[in-house]
Amino acid sequence: MSISANSLTNGNTEFRDEEFTALDVDGSPGLRLALASLQTQAQELDRLVTATLDTMARPREQLSSHSTAFAEIATRSIPRWHFAMLNDTERNDALIVALERRIPAGAHVLDIGTGTGLLAMAAARAGAGRVVTCEENPLLAEIARQIIAQHGMSDVITVVNKRSTHLVMGSDLERPVDVIISEVVDCGLIGEGLLPTMRHAREHLLAPGGVLIPGAARLYGQLIQSEVASGLNRVGNAGGFDVSLMNVASTRGHFPVRLHTWPHDVLSGPVELLDFDLLTGPLAAGSRVVPVPATAAGPAHALVAWFELDLGSGVVLRNSPDNVGSHWMQALIPFDKPAMVGPGDRLDVELHWTDYSLSAR
Repeated sequence: MSISANSLTNGNTEFRDEEFTALDVDGSPGLRLALASLQTQAQELDRLVTATLDTMARPREQLSSHSTAFAEIATRSIPRWHFAMLNDTERNDALIVALERRIPAGAHVLDIGTGTGLLAMAAARAGAGRVVTCEENPLLAEIARQIIAQHGMSDVITVVNKRSTHLVMGSDLERPVDVIISEVVDCGLIGEGLLPTMRHAREHLLAPGGVLIPGAARLYGQLIQSEVASGLNRVGNAGGFDVSLMNVASTRGHFPVRLHTWPHDVLSGPVELLDFDLLTGPLAAGSRVVPVPATAAGPAHALVAWFELDLGSGVVLRNSPDNVGSHWMQALIPFDKPAMVGPGDRLDVELHWTDYSLSAR
């Protein structure tokens, strides 16, 4: 099997003028899988570029937000979870109450990851004198601009189409801000980059004595027995055949599950896994051993984890398993092998976290 740059796309996308060096990978199954993965990504990119170029070639009167071509591109450009998030009343109400309680009148505010501009508008309504809101997705940034203009708030709110780590002081921001809002969390708290985002923001973008929302975050977890839930991300035999090679495509680290929808047995009470002071505490990747007292007998297949966001002034957001209305699912952190436990046993779980994922053994 020999792969060159020409075979990575259908020819519509020019990555470089010169070809990549062709690689002979016949003797390396692992490398063949890696290159096939790259080829798959290139094909997806090629399809998106083709759809984009086809749309741009259409007459101007066909380039509306209601066109089929635009809808195809927009669907690929914005993850579906945005809709569930925006319809999560508990989440919206908690954040809005926190902003109303914590934003001083006339404050300069930065909203990181604006989405539709909801929190930026809530900050302006709460009394902020100036709001800069950043969004790296160009389509979302434009949607936010138009929604903000629709509500007559463009004189207070500026949308910047950048990651927060690329904001330039004196250009994108007049000065370090008084308040930073950043709800970039996934089911396992850190999967959307909360830690590096907050590390950079508090050091480079926040004024001395400024406010972070959320200011603290904790992760809790408990042992569960559930072959079904574990099987959402791993496979061994199917139909009498060994198909375990498919596990090269399994998610590394934690992945989302709606726990109450899958058969499971709880083998321990909740324990605190991680505790982050987002304003002043360490936010680096790391590891720790967490002792988990078992309360029931069975094979522990995984930790199920959920977060608690401290938004300040007594406002807290959780995605615990009993909060079935939250748009956030729970995070399943599978063990490599099940660990047998019984009532009174203590399982010492070695928890590892990077800037973006959780794993345990």
